[in-house]
Amino acid sequence: MDAIIDKAIEELAPVVGRKAACAALGRSRASHYRARRTPRCGPPAPRRSHRRLGDHEVDAVIDTLNSERFCDKAPAQVWATLLDEGTYLASVSTMYRLLRERSLVRERRAQARRPALIKPELVATAPNQVWSWDITKLAGPYKWTWFQLYTILDVYSRYAVGWLVAPRESATLAEQLIADAIYRHEVPSGQLTLHADRGSSMTSRTVSQLLADLGVLQSHSRPHVSNDNPYSESQFKTLKYSPTFPKHFANIAGARSFCDGFFDYYNNEHRHSGIGLHTPADVHFGMAEVVREKRQDVLDAAYAAMPSRFRRPPQAPRIPEVFWINRPEEAPIAI
Repeated sequence: MDAIIDKAIEELAPVVGRKAACAALGRSRASHYRARRTPRCGPPAPRRSHRRLGDHEVDAVIDTLNSERFCDKAPAQVWATLLDEGTYLASVSTMYRLLRERSLVRERRAQARRPALIKPELVATAPNQVWSWDITKLAGPYKWTWFQLYTILDVYSRYAVGWLVAPRESATLAEQLIADAIYRHEVPSGQLTLHADRGSSMTSRTVSQLLADLGVLQSHSRPHVSNDNPYSESQFKTLKYSPTFPKHFANIAGARSFCDGFFDYYNNEHRHSGIGLHTPADVHFGMAEVVREKRQDVLDAAYAAMPSRFRRPPQAPRIPEVFWINRPEEAPIAI
């Protein structure tokens, strides 16, 4: 019966139009068109996007990520490093997708579940306004033996302005480290706020008196709230999750040698995701904008060569204008 109706529609269509013919015979136009369509053999072939990477381009991305130079770095680090060298292979999300398709992405270690970080309370809009410092333990040669790593971090640039490895925790050593960092970076009185947790060295009278003499404001985490000092904690995680970080150090000289190499890499080579994938040194010493302009030139060239591969013109990451420790909640607006 359907075949007879479709034949009648085909005969009426040249006279009254296909829409009117379908309406007159009570036949849905969608059903009529579906009946006229040539049947397919098997499921339809998937459509290939014209923006998709070619096979040779995919191989180049995977070979680069698995190379000896980049095998221990995250795709964002690889993307930024290559961009600084004038090379663009693919976006960071594309790198992750290609790695996931080949089962090459997973957590290196078991990740602890922690509550969400409390919003920051001190604000930094430039280097040397807010520093965060903390002490962490480095395993020694024997069980229950530890070395103490003191680290002072600039919140805005993530630059490690000072560090030392000592056999014990000492307020005197902390005082010397802080004073040396302030003098070396020529921080004027009244400009800097130093944030720390409530360890014995951080709250000692020795350190408090030094900061008062130098015109440095002192800030502490709230009791039992370790996330009040997120920048130092994050930096320690970067240190201890480094692929070359050992399970223990044979002696304090070995610990100092390792930290010397790590902080040189962290300050001058590590592309930090929190500061637009720039190195801390570039941000701390005012070179980040020059680097970003060079990156943008590379991205503009990549867009000009293949604009269909991008949804919009790509933009090099920018550094956020402000960084907070415990950012206050916005007051409700009165209506």
